[in-house]
Amino acid sequence: MISKPKTFDNASALKVSQAVIGNTIGEYVLVGRTGESVKLSDYLGKPLLISFIYTSCYHVCPTATRHLAQAVNKARDVLGKDSFNVLTIGFDTPNDTSDAMREFARQQGINQPGWKFLSGDQKTIGRLVNEVGFLYFSSPNGFDHLLQATLVDGAGKVYRQIYGINGTRSDTPRLVEPLKELVLGTPKSDSLLTTLANRIRLFCTVYDPGSDRYYFDYSLFVGVFIGAIILISMLFWLVREWRGQRRNGT
Repeated sequence: MISKPKTFDNASALKVSQAVIGNTIGEYVLVGRTGESVKLSDYLGKPLLISFIYTSCYHVCPTATRHLAQAVNKARDVLGKDSFNVLTIGFDTPNDTSDAMREFARQQGINQPGWKFLSGDQKTIGRLVNEVGFLYFSSPNGFDHLLQATLVDGAGKVYRQIYGINGTRSDTPRLVEPLKELVLGTPKSDSLLTTLANRIRLFCTVYDPGSDRYYFDYSLFVGVFIGAIILISMLFWLVREWRGQRRNGT
């Protein structure tokens, strides 16, 4: 594990962030918007996206959260409404109370299933930010930190760090591609038919930069299927010709 720097700079923050990829995060008990206890493990079993904010931030955190919401909505449109969970967690523990997190979510217009706004005590948040590689430092303007969302797989392992969700069209594939790999590419205890269908969806889910949307292009699969049929037919014909020539030569 890379040691934590004493001051903030992007290069050091990126190193710390990348160093945790592949690590499994532990169990944490956080606080929901109405004061209820929330176990982090309750949101595993499917991909989990974790972002950190501080509620007194007047521009960057609110804007980044709204941009994240846009990308999340596009991801759910193509992968399914309940295909992954999202947690936004306040790291300024004296101020990011459950009431403050509830008000922050209201101001950003986010009240959708599968997305929780959580708070926690200093010890809990300190351990959690270390495990997901999120650095922040107090500054005259509030806090310095990366615009980072951590993608955790269904088993609780850090799978990818996603940086700079800022409202551009590049946000969509930057978020959806790793989610697509986890949602459609990870084998589950489903039937063989379901697994095969997910593999086809993984291959045929493509991004259209013109509309900034994903869609299913089954023509790709059809083309591969037709190509395979042609190849099998040619191999069958070659084998038949070879056998015929052997019979004629005996």
